[in-house]
Amino acid sequence: MAVKNFVVGLFDDEAVLFPAVKKVRTAGYKLHDVYTPFPVHGLDHAMGLRETSLHTAGFIYGITGTTTALSFMSWVFNVDWPLNIGGKPHFPLPAFIPITFELTVLFAAVGMVMTFCYLCQLMPGVKKHIFHPRQTDDKFVMVIELTEKTNAEEVKRFLNEAGAHDINEQRAEAGWWYGRFDQADEDIHARPVNA
Repeated sequence: MAVKNFVVGLFDDEAVLFPAVKKVRTAGYKLHDVYTPFPVHGLDHAMGLRETSLHTAGFIYGITGTTTALSFMSWVFNVDWPLNIGGKPHFPLPAFIPITFELTVLFAAVGMVMTFCYLCQLMPGVKKHIFHPRQTDDKFVMVIELTEKTNAEEVKRFLNEAGAHDINEQRAEAGWWYGRFDQADEDIHARPVNA
């Protein structure tokens, strides 16, 4: 994993955070992420994130479930175990509707949950760096990634003018890793730059 430098700013209120995100993007800084204790309406658009395609994945999973149900029941009643039950047709579509509906919902629900967990890197054993201990409690945390073209002191001044406090610079892994937080001392998962 790549170890990168970040400037972290703490905000008390979303009314201050929201314009600060717009200022950061306008200034051209690389916004790593914004952590909030609750969803902030419109923050994803202010950060420049594209709309999720999870609904498209859900549709594909649902169609897969429908196809699986109809194909399997058709195969069973026409090829594997064809029975003549009182002259009824071998493809009684109205009788197939409940099972088809259930498999459609099952495939869509399980597939979307697994896709969401994969995209958000949520699974047992996966750890990500916590930039501030109160980032999901009652504070708003903005993380700006430092590149070759950005000066840390300049970014700190910028965040201070935008309304942030408790501004610090951190060196951490940009992605995720497997393990436990109590074993983070062995690696360079989360260390202040000054240490």
